[in-house]
Amino acid sequence: MVDEARGGSLAQSLLDIVNEISAISDFRGTVKKQYCNLARRLKLLTPMFEEIRDSKEPIPPDCVKVFVSLKEALELARELLRFGSQGSKIYMVLEREQIMNKFHEVTAQLEQALSGISFEKLDITDEVKEQVELVLAQFRRAKGRADAPDAQLYDDLFSVYNKSNDAAADPVVLRRLAEKLQLMGIDDLMQESLALHEMVISVGDPGESIEKMSMLLKKIKDFVQTENPDLDSLARETCMPSSCTGQASTDRNHKPPIIPDDFRCPISLELMKDPVIVSTGQTYERSCIEKWLEAGHGTCPKTQQGLSSTTLTPNYVLRSLIAQWCEANGIEPPKRPGASRASKASACSPAERTKIEVLLRKLTSSNPEDQRSAAGEIRLLAKRNADNRVAIAEAGAIPLLVNLLSIPDSRTQEHAVTALLNLSICEDNKSAIICSGAVPGIVHVLKKGSMEARENAAATLFSLSVVDENKVTIGASGAIPPLVTLLSEGTQRGKKDAATALFNLCIYQGNKGKAVRAGVVSTLMRLLTEAGGGMVDEALAILAILASHPEGKAAIGAAEAVPVLVDVIGSGSPRNKENAAAVLVHLCSGDQQHLAEAQELGVIGALVDLAQNGTDRGKRKAAQLLDRISRFTEQRKQAQAQAQTEAQQSRSTSPTNAVDRQKERVVANTGKSGQSLTERTGRDWESS
Repeated sequence: MVDEARGGSLAQSLLDIVNEISAISDFRGTVKKQYCNLARRLKLLTPMFEEIRDSKEPIPPDCVKVFVSLKEALELARELLRFGSQGSKIYMVLEREQIMNKFHEVTAQLEQALSGISFEKLDITDEVKEQVELVLAQFRRAKGRADAPDAQLYDDLFSVYNKSNDAAADPVVLRRLAEKLQLMGIDDLMQESLALHEMVISVGDPGESIEKMSMLLKKIKDFVQTENPDLDSLARETCMPSSCTGQASTDRNHKPPIIPDDFRCPISLELMKDPVIVSTGQTYERSCIEKWLEAGHGTCPKTQQGLSSTTLTPNYVLRSLIAQWCEANGIEPPKRPGASRASKASACSPAERTKIEVLLRKLTSSNPEDQRSAAGEIRLLAKRNADNRVAIAEAGAIPLLVNLLSIPDSRTQEHAVTALLNLSICEDNKSAIICSGAVPGIVHVLKKGSMEARENAAATLFSLSVVDENKVTIGASGAIPPLVTLLSEGTQRGKKDAATALFNLCIYQGNKGKAVRAGVVSTLMRLLTEAGGGMVDEALAILAILASHPEGKAAIGAAEAVPVLVDVIGSGSPRNKENAAAVLVHLCSGDQQHLAEAQELGVIGALVDLAQNGTDRGKRKAAQLLDRISRFTEQRKQAQAQAQTEAQQSRSTSPTNAVDRQKERVVANTGKSGQSLTERTGRDWESS
């Protein structure tokens, strides 16, 4: 029978979820008791699902509906418990109220579903029925109950959380935090660091709150390491794989850390060194995806979707996260190909070294022609190979090139800024360029130089901003407004250079407001709707980052972006659908007007498709929007029903209705006596 097959399958899926919940352990944080209680209660439902699965009687249709609702509640509970096992302890304290609200929501859904079970219609034993009723009673008792939070822990954490990055925290407070959060050991600190990184990956854009939590954790870690100087060396001994140390491990009990799946290339399954994004939104190790493409494949290896472009975009955010994870685990960060060359000029031939020395002397010449030609030749040498880039920098060329950025000759400016761009490809040269005070000069070229010089200045800023600290320096230098100008009026290459620089700079929360105030949103919206402009990918990626900032959200909303976003969600590329949905999630957060507009434009069908077939992040964003639309629709129905009820009550008590009822009584009396209405009342009704 269909119902029987459906019932058995449903019971098995319910049992699978409970078994997954049973496997979750080691709950973290200050709400550990609530997590343990929830998991324990749900495990008690196992016998009921087993008996229903093994029963030969089909589940009645009305019971099937109840179990479907129960399945949805169990899935929510499973996600909540997973976060309780793997989530950040710091986040659990700072966002305790939000987490407890989620507990109450899940508990209420579970209680409602269990209350709807008709035990008399199911083939289960009395013993199992009593056990389920016990679970139901426990959920009912737990609904209004909440343990008092640790006020001192919250106050301590919040005081450190709100301090600036370089402000010193009270060691007494840090000690209390480390002890209460159980972050005294290297394993606990690494697990907390990984939990915060996982939140960044799942959210997509690291907002200011997660950045501040990471800084807070760093302060706790620094304090613990100060108290225990052997902690860092212990971490390296216990976590460093033999492949990184060059020696075999002497202790077989010390296992290397497990690499998070998001840090592995889907092709090689190895830790990524140079992660790049393809047009479907998936990330791969550059060398692996390049081999795949060279073999003639035109699809994404992971999703099997066709690639609309073979462009590979560096995933700098993920590269940074991998580096942080390596540091937290005492592992040397993976070197990108070409970045591990020996940093010695001996890699160049003697003839090349001599040539470089001659060119540097020309850079200091008072002859403008010599300066221009020397800067042009250094530009070409630096472009040629990594060894040249190292040798030119070590010979002292960087400060000399920086000096040329402010001279009047536009061609010399162009050569100098492009030479710095080529030199910045070498990771070691980035800090040397920043330390030489190059940023103001690069920004000057970005504002005043020729179009080619401006474009190369934008590309240089992008290259330098790969290092997180440089994002702050560049953002504070006044670079963002001229980048926005170039994004608006540059050539196609110039627009892309400006867009990549702005995208990278706006990863830092402090630069988002600067970009919004520079008018970037209106420019992005124009690029987004420009026929054949070829900037849709870049525009949406930047909007997705800015939407998490209050000023960005307001500006995007004021730009009437909802119709454009709905259109992209319906017909864009997988990556663009994902970013458009991410922007819409931020816009609709706390703003029902945007939610109603999106619904009226028919976004639901596109969201359902995205939730089923999109990228992982796209699926999450689509699910969030569908949930908000569902709740909004329900609230609107309730409001309409309440308004109708109030209107009916108002009509029944209004003076007009009172007059109508008086008319009815008089007419009734007239009919009985045969007198006219006027005769019986002694007056004309219309005059009353």
